Amino acid sequence: MRLASPLSELVVIPIFGMGGLGKTTLAKLTYNDSLIANHFDVRAWVVVSQEYREQEVLKGLLNSLRGLNHESGEESIEKLAGNVLKILNDKRYLIVIDDVWDIEQLNKVKSLFPDNNNGSRIILTTRIYEVARLASHRSPTYRIANLNVDESWNLLHEMVFGEERCPPELKKIGKMILMGCRGLPLLVVLIGGLLYKSERTLHYWNYVARNMRSEIAGTDYAILGYISFIYNQLPHHLRACFLYMGILPEDYEIRRSKLIKLWVANRFIKPDRSKSLEEVAEEYLKDLVDRNLILVREWSYSGEIKTCSIHDSLREFCLMKAEEEKFNSDVEYLPEFHDNLRQVSILTDLKNKIPRFALTRDRDLRVRAVTFFIHNSPNDVHFITNFRLLRVLDALSIRFQEFPVEIVELVTLRYIALTYWMKHRFPASIAKLCNLEALIVNPGKFGSIFNTSFLPPEIWKMSRLRHLLFVRSYLPYPTHALKGGTFVSLENLRTLGNVINFRWTKEVLKMMPNLKKLVISYEHDGRTEWSSYCFDNFVHLHQLEVLKCFFFAKCYIKYHDPLLVNFAFPQKLKRLTLSGYRISWKNMTVVSSLSNLEVLKLKFHAFEGPVWELKDGEFRRLKFLLIHMTDLEQWEVDKAHLPSLQRLSLRYCYNLVEIPSGIGKIPTLEEIELCECKTSVVTSAQVIKEEKESLGNNGFKVRPFPIGLSLYTFSSMLKKIF
Repeated sequence: MRLASPLSELVVIPIFGMGGLGKTTLAKLTYNDSLIANHFDVRAWVVVSQEYREQEVLKGLLNSLRGLNHESGEESIEKLAGNVLKILNDKRYLIVIDDVWDIEQLNKVKSLFPDNNNGSRIILTTRIYEVARLASHRSPTYRIANLNVDESWNLLHEMVFGEERCPPELKKIGKMILMGCRGLPLLVVLIGGLLYKSERTLHYWNYVARNMRSEIAGTDYAILGYISFIYNQLPHHLRACFLYMGILPEDYEIRRSKLIKLWVANRFIKPDRSKSLEEVAEEYLKDLVDRNLILVREWSYSGEIKTCSIHDSLREFCLMKAEEEKFNSDVEYLPEFHDNLRQVSILTDLKNKIPRFALTRDRDLRVRAVTFFIHNSPNDVHFITNFRLLRVLDALSIRFQEFPVEIVELVTLRYIALTYWMKHRFPASIAKLCNLEALIVNPGKFGSIFNTSFLPPEIWKMSRLRHLLFVRSYLPYPTHALKGGTFVSLENLRTLGNVINFRWTKEVLKMMPNLKKLVISYEHDGRTEWSSYCFDNFVHLHQLEVLKCFFFAKCYIKYHDPLLVNFAFPQKLKRLTLSGYRISWKNMTVVSSLSNLEVLKLKFHAFEGPVWELKDGEFRRLKFLLIHMTDLEQWEVDKAHLPSLQRLSLRYCYNLVEIPSGIGKIPTLEEIELCECKTSVVTSAQVIKEEKESLGNNGFKVRPFPIGLSLYTFSSMLKKIF
């Protein structure tokens, strides 16, 4: 194996092949292999792509090396490169450089990595043979071969029929359909997605074979011809959602929750009286994933899509089709905007380019959404106020010092995402945005996570709000509204976080009847009675499915008496995070009795005491359990207590003696994750792994969790509300 060969010098291993052959997939399988991971001190993955931006590449490298989504702010290229060198120096590393397009890119990226003469390796993927050839003189190029006919058919059969038998009359026509795929896995899976979602009849398969040939005949590039045919087979309600993926930068990974909000704000979702817009959007996303038009990059602990992306070839098609339909653009220069443009994606620094953009009244009225994917000065973005019918402003990459008050005149706005550097108050005039559905604010850098957003009382007038998301926010208690004022309720609000020290009286709950996700924090001042916050009223949030609740004392590292908090949780709750709660494990019944709970995260001494003894009938549906920073010593459990558990994570459990053997007898358990635990805990995990393997479960994993600075961990914890 070239990755673990005895050669001590730095070796670059090129993987070459045309788009759609699976270069990235092969690199990813290698990168994630447990034997490979254990061989290297550090690993990192960075995407270069055709639109090469050196600063973004360096930030991506640092994030991957640190295992954290760290904001590098406005650090210079030289400083970022120095940080990369500092981390890699004297370490045996594995770096994957994905999607390199030319020699200049190759030379720039290779220059970042030191030759430590200790067996470090670089894997490089490229479509360009000359790049692969020049990448390394010590290692031959690995060229991925196209699938043969039988391999293509086996892949198609598995996607369409699974373990079912394919009718003989379909097999012949199926192989005819595959002839035009030229053995490209991407095309095979796209065809598989189409046939999987369609009628399995000879008539339809003949229709596909006949019309696909004519579609390909009309294009110079077979891949785009195939994608064009598949796009034309899409139901009309899915087309805008699919084309929207073209505004994303190459290889961009977007969170499912954000994508859903953007689809809803852009009105791509067809209303359904029996479902919310978000629920319908979830169905659209699942449909596009089933068709292999959107790739799932990460799954949540409960089996939901967490992040997703789009293949480069599909993105190229989206850009081409969107230009035809005047749907969107990822142009680098504003003067190139189309006259009928609806979606604008900013992928470059706008400095000194705005004056070149001659705004016209007609164009002003056509733009519906502006999304920034690169850092720009707040002074460079005032042009957005010219778009009088703007619905979406996604400017998280721009760091504002204060709220851009001029945007309150854009009354058609439905979605706003902003980043602040400093503490900030929202003006009362924000209530002018009577159509606003989503307000998202990010602090911008680690030092700002303790800054607070102060919302005005007028926020209670904004009845169309569906999502209010902050890292820290003060939401004023609606005193005026409760005394018969003119305020209305937030009856459409579905997501609220992170609000601090808010009182959950019954009157407030009536004003938020549809809340589904809530993130709250309480900072104990030693004077306020905990009962005044009315935690027992949570039981009346009948639609609540996700709750994250954090408690902080004046010095949150030092723990004294348990909190006198009486919780009562709604039965619909699926995901619960508690932090700093500090009560006895004997009081776990309030949590374990939740019949729909699938994910439970206990952080920063959420529960305390040396012994936790589970009882029969508890946690019937729990799939993921995290125990983080606790004084727990002994844990008594058997397979009857956690019958659905799939993943167990133990982090900073310094006193825990071992993982109970009963955990290993849970048939659904797939993985144990450990961080900073005793050697005896690691040993017990390995024993469980050996027992699982002896029963034929070779996929069971015991893996370490990357250790980061505790402050970074805290920052990451808070930012997950977005």
